[in-house]
Amino acid sequence: MSEKYTTRSPEETVALGRTFGSRLKPGDVVALWGDLGSGKTTFTRGIAQSLGIPPSIPITSPTFTIINEYLGTTRLYHIDLYRIRGSEDVESIALREILYGNGVSVIEWPDRLGIDGLPENRWDILFDILDENGRLITIEWISTGD
Repeated sequence: MSEKYTTRSPEETVALGRTFGSRLKPGDVVALWGDLGSGKTTFTRGIAQSLGIPPSIPITSPTFTIINEYLGTTRLYHIDLYRIRGSEDVESIALREILYGNGVSVIEWPDRLGIDGLPENRWDILFDILDENGRLITIEWISTGD
């Protein structure tokens, strides 16, 4: 079952991320699917706030660093795989240890891992651009394991 939300501003997208983030617990993986500029990092700011990371800490896309780590009441790993090109790159950043660790992992560009590279149990969040500020955000729990 999926939940659909429409946000009309970055502030609403952050607020939705904060509300959604309150569901998360250590070990959860969140895969963010959407085009450039669709609100993935903005949503992650809200998740960060829900995990006790102060709003004064800038949450930016880790496009060049690949992974940003934040310490709140729960550790947040913000992962951007846009620049990942193959399994060798994934192994070089110890991604498996992070995804199956004790923090919350939020992944932008999860398609770079392929479906087989993603955890069987995860949140998939799809971002569709409606107009300059409007976003349709679909949240779905994926559980393909036994």
